[in-house]
Amino acid sequence: MDTIQVALVDDHRLFRSGIASLINNFKGYKVLFEAANGEELIRRISPKFKPDIILLDINMPVMNGTLTAKWLKNKYPDIGVIVLSMLDDAEKVLEMLKLGVKGYLLKDAEPFEVEQALEKVSQGEVYYPEFVARLLVDSINHPVDKNRLQVREIEFLKLASTELTYKEIAEQMSVSVRTVDGYRDALFEKLKVKSRIGLVLFSVKNQLIKL
Repeated sequence: MDTIQVALVDDHRLFRSGIASLINNFKGYKVLFEAANGEELIRRISPKFKPDIILLDINMPVMNGTLTAKWLKNKYPDIGVIVLSMLDDAEKVLEMLKLGVKGYLLKDAEPFEVEQALEKVSQGEVYYPEFVARLLVDSINHPVDKNRLQVREIEFLKLASTELTYKEIAEQMSVSVRTVDGYRDALFEKLKVKSRIGLVLFSVKNQLIKL
């Protein structure tokens, strides 16, 4: 098996060093380089010098993880990006899903979880936290025929899968914020989900949107 090359992008040097040591001890993985932010990554990466996987911090100075993920999606869509975060933030997972990241690791994850994430992503699969998996399981256990949804509900679902706020969605749909809240709450009940990312996962599963 070829060695999987990994890059680390995180502004905390000690944390980065610890992760690098951990990864270099995993069989079949090697840290290609480290960077403190997105700008440093851009300076170091090239078509002839690029990793297979990037572990990407979200909160960094100069150029944060969101902007870096957008850049990578445009320039190097073949690289598997795994986000590193301190927060199990559903909205942040939603944002990163839309940017095509393949994994989401909490910074307090166990070493075996890091190895598992690297393995999944290196094989072309995805790795997300347990709470995202629960949302997926819920959507499978409570299937809803998308053809039974109202036209306006489908319109709302598509807009909810973007970065628009609920207020901006209301403006796009030419309705009040209260009406949008009504669509959201009705869909939460109908689809058996509890958050906006649950709505997005339903939309992805039923091909209402494409990542």
